[in-house]
Amino acid sequence: MSDWQTVKVASFLTEREGRYKPDDKQIRNIPRLDKIDFSGTIHLSSKPTKTDMIIVYPGDLIISGINVAKGAIAIWEGDHPITATIHYSSYTFDKTKIDIDFFKRYLKSPVFVKTLQAQVKGGIKTEIKAKHLLPLEVSIPPLPVQKKTNNYFESFETELSALSGEIGKQTAFLAKLRQAVLQEAIEGKLTADWRKANPVRKGDVEYDAAALLDKIKVEKQRLIAEGKIRKEKPLAPIGAEDVPFALPKGWVLVRLGEIILNPPRNGYSPKEANRETDIKSLKLGATTWGTFNPKEFKYIDDSIPDNSVFWLMPNNILIQRSNSIDYVGVSAIYTGQPKEFIYPDLMMKIEVIEPISVVFIQKVLSSPFNREYYRNNAKGVQKTMPKITQGIVSDTMIPLPPLAEQRAVVLHVEKILAMIDELEAQVKERKGQMEGILQAVLGEAFEGGIN
Repeated sequence: MSDWQTVKVASFLTEREGRYKPDDKQIRNIPRLDKIDFSGTIHLSSKPTKTDMIIVYPGDLIISGINVAKGAIAIWEGDHPITATIHYSSYTFDKTKIDIDFFKRYLKSPVFVKTLQAQVKGGIKTEIKAKHLLPLEVSIPPLPVQKKTNNYFESFETELSALSGEIGKQTAFLAKLRQAVLQEAIEGKLTADWRKANPVRKGDVEYDAAALLDKIKVEKQRLIAEGKIRKEKPLAPIGAEDVPFALPKGWVLVRLGEIILNPPRNGYSPKEANRETDIKSLKLGATTWGTFNPKEFKYIDDSIPDNSVFWLMPNNILIQRSNSIDYVGVSAIYTGQPKEFIYPDLMMKIEVIEPISVVFIQKVLSSPFNREYYRNNAKGVQKTMPKITQGIVSDTMIPLPPLAEQRAVVLHVEKILAMIDELEAQVKERKGQMEGILQAVLGEAFEGGIN
């Protein structure tokens, strides 16, 4: 490392000067940079902005002030200028002093982060600007060593890319496997052997779903007559053409509205309080991943009566009525304390009639069959946040086995999904190890370990 020199970044990098208002004639009709992703790819946009702008010329180095250390760095290789907001900075560079690919890798290394912490007064709290970057004193080797380092990294990154691709394939496979398990569960394929050992017993709700459904209908009518639950609008009958697959013997196909206490109910979304209060309201993120996350909530400055329908009770199922197309309709079982949270307007709440298994019903709602049903029926003015209606949720088709087989299905599914969870954790760990190796090698390279 004896031939390395300590120099200021300003000795080889020069910021492009000039700031322009969004409506300035000089930048009118010039394409605008939308973002630089973490792979260093530039994305352009035609949308207007209210932020002051800079001009980037062909061959310039562009740096994102917010995400530079994550890889949001690029050379503009177009044949015309573009604009960017002042959250970016643009530079020319001296090719006789710096190999720009070497410097880009340096900016993604832990050494760069340490340098910022050591040399920038007060540290970097928001974004890195030219006034922070250019005065930095950095150690760089001669140009031939810079190029040699780049060649080393290109070889190393090729190997990492292949490993990353394999990890990506494993992740995708496990996701498909999870969905296949849920689909086979709702078609009765996972419990085929169980049914051979436990044939249908007519009139017994444990082994005959038709008897179970008759019992549920009687119980629901009693609760309606006593005024304890609301009467739902008549549900569309299920015709032979509606049956999506052959049902196992002893199962029945029902609509969700037939087996829940009340019609699906939207939540309530008052404004967030800027202080801690007695009322906690869930955020959408509390159920986005199909399980309940009690850390995703906000405090609200509102009074919610003790008998409000918005309070959540254990075993309520929450369904996201609005989200991106990939997540609309996602469901999760509420596992918090009674009346600990209320739920927001972007969710619906349903209560499954006992003794039907709540866990089984949530597995059915999470199956590929019903996830596709919700995606196909989600509509709305905002294409980024389509919605499903209460009627769509009530009409959801549920393949319903008898009680004993519901428990058997849940047991099989949870056993298999637990194994998939373990495999996913291992894949995630390998991905973390791979990223750690890259950071370690970057650190070694820019501390003079590669010559």
